[in-house]
Amino acid sequence: MDMVNNTRADYRQPAQADTVLDRYDPGYDPLVAPNPGRGQQYAPTYWVATAGTPPEDDGPVTADMDVDVVIIGSGFTGLSAALHLARDHGIKATILEANQVSWGCTSRNGGQAQNASGRLTRSQWVKRWGLSTARKMHEEVREGFDTFKGLIRDGNIDCDPQDGGHLYIAHRDKAMRKLEAEAKVLREQFGYETEMLDKATLSRNYVNEAEAVGAMHEPDGIGVHPLKLAHGYHRWARSLGVTIHPSSPVLGWETINGVHHIKTPGGTVRARAVGVATGGYTSQGLHGSLNSKIMPILSNSLVTRPLTEQELDACNFRTNEVITDTRTLRYYYRKLPDNRVQIGSRSSITGADASNPKHLQMLIDGLHRKFPPLTGIQIDYSWWGWVDVSHDMMPRIYQPDDKEQIYYALGYGGNGVMFSAHAGRRMAQRIAGIQEGFELPIYNSPLPGHLFAPFRRLGQRMLYHWYHLRDEHL
Repeated sequence: MDMVNNTRADYRQPAQADTVLDRYDPGYDPLVAPNPGRGQQYAPTYWVATAGTPPEDDGPVTADMDVDVVIIGSGFTGLSAALHLARDHGIKATILEANQVSWGCTSRNGGQAQNASGRLTRSQWVKRWGLSTARKMHEEVREGFDTFKGLIRDGNIDCDPQDGGHLYIAHRDKAMRKLEAEAKVLREQFGYETEMLDKATLSRNYVNEAEAVGAMHEPDGIGVHPLKLAHGYHRWARSLGVTIHPSSPVLGWETINGVHHIKTPGGTVRARAVGVATGGYTSQGLHGSLNSKIMPILSNSLVTRPLTEQELDACNFRTNEVITDTRTLRYYYRKLPDNRVQIGSRSSITGADASNPKHLQMLIDGLHRKFPPLTGIQIDYSWWGWVDVSHDMMPRIYQPDDKEQIYYALGYGGNGVMFSAHAGRRMAQRIAGIQEGFELPIYNSPLPGHLFAPFRRLGQRMLYHWYHLRDEHL
């Protein structure tokens, strides 16, 4: 029988919990709720439980104020944007956060930094934009990886980095053939050296993953403790003069004579420029340019108790690299520094159904299929969070109207741990008035809408059934 700790009931919030106004709402849904709440506690994640005391912030907004730049959202993107504005452009931004700092996807993801942005492969880039643009996109993403590593290095951020690369596990023979074709494109068209591993080599040198028929190994990939990383961004940004206001949700937004009036419960913040970095927690009605532009999708995650030496040997878990499999509804997983296993995958369609035990059980079943020796292992942490997926599967860092100083960086599709650092940097450049260097499609086109956006949940259910059929049976 699977053993699951009652983490939700026993969970302790960080030291600043005495300032929390509301309990954590496990049923929050960005397509239903008018905003993410106010001062909610963190979700009961492994990251929150092990990140230590959060850095000091500036408390909720308590009066009207005039500032130069407002950043809405205090996750990776918002913190990176504010940090780069201060460090590179001498602009001290004010961050508004509805709940606790880094409360959304930043404290709930799998901590996987990969050489990717959005959900499309390099082959799909070529098909969509042509080889020349795809190569430029590839270089931009590689530069993004350097931005990410540079922040960790220059900020001396202790985020438990596990370097070594990324294992892309083929869960079926047909998927292995697709990986081989993709690896060929990566090597020949992009000069990116990947290595194909057969099942025996994968099992012997990396991990004995029972579903795997082989894997593609790519050199770029780092596992991090995401909340420790966010705390590092947070401390660095505040040392540069950035102010961070939790428990300050946006309740209204009006632009008058080029000045943005952002209403919060404690007062109105007036700013010349606004950057939106709200990810999968972007509420309908936050701003007209963003309505129905993001498809929020739930991802479930769990962390086991630490594995024994016998269990590690039984799984031959030699690698600390980040791992994903080739399902459309993919699993992402890895061994953490304390020898626990973290694994995540898709979850409920709606927030109201998120706590249904069947979604956790589906994840546990996936863990057992991949690692049979771990059948029945105690689950110490379980949580879920919203992922910001754009309708064309690629992010945007964009200014929707050149007459208004409003900018957004959204739509990472589950690949935001790394690229959010670069997206924040790019959004900071736009806010600072830099005009050059934004020729790529993710910079010069808006997030696309969708004709059937009002029916997206119905379409999502149908797609999930089709994806499951294709991933597991066809």
